[in-house]
Amino acid sequence: MKKIVFAIVLCLGLTLTAQTKSELQKHYEAFYQQMRMQGDVSGVINALTHLNVISPSVQRKDTLAFIYANDDQHMQALNTIGIEKVATDSDLAVQVKAISLKALNQPKRAIEQFEVLQQRNPNPYVAYELADLKIQTGNPSGASTDIEYGLTNSTDDMKHAFYERQQPYEASLKAAFLHLKGLVAFNLDKDNIDAALVYMDEALQLDPSFNLASLSKQALESRKNPPAAAEPAPVEAPVETTKGKKKKQ
Repeated sequence: MKKIVFAIVLCLGLTLTAQTKSELQKHYEAFYQQMRMQGDVSGVINALTHLNVISPSVQRKDTLAFIYANDDQHMQALNTIGIEKVATDSDLAVQVKAISLKALNQPKRAIEQFEVLQQRNPNPYVAYELADLKIQTGNPSGASTDIEYGLTNSTDDMKHAFYERQQPYEASLKAAFLHLKGLVAFNLDKDNIDAALVYMDEALQLDPSFNLASLSKQALESRKNPPAAAEPAPVEAPVETTKGKKKKQ
């Protein structure tokens, strides 16, 4: 008899738990939709976190990581999906890993993820990220391949965002690739500054408002023609005065 009572209680408990879990999931799904409508990022993150606890889902986890990354919470994004290169990762997960690792100053790990993206869906924007990161990590030769791909496949209407000024701006993507090509030329032969300057000029011809190319050109020209050292002021002999001396009578 006791066994029968225990079994009934257990079944009732499991049923109540299932109902509670189902109700919670419905609640947070509705909460998630409401937060999306209101544009409440914190609320969306809260809802997805609860849903992943109640009913774990790779798709939800990837979405949560993307929202973190899009809100510049890159460490939280990587804590959600990891940093390793995983063959079964979704395109969204690879994208999040790439941009978050770059943002957290992990260029070598970021290159791994961007290369996966480029292999899956080649495009000039990813090629630019790869070229830029390879230059930063001392691989100008490797960057050249991505630059040539980008110059061949980018169109005149494509833009890239830059943030070195207080006010962010966009420049021609082709001009951005020419700027990188100039940096590669300089890195490969620092004595041949003129070769790098040619590409900087080409970039500025395409987009005269491209501030970063202008700054790079100025830096190269300063290196080529350093300002002459100021000549020391001539040393004058001290002039003797009669102040404080008594005149002879």
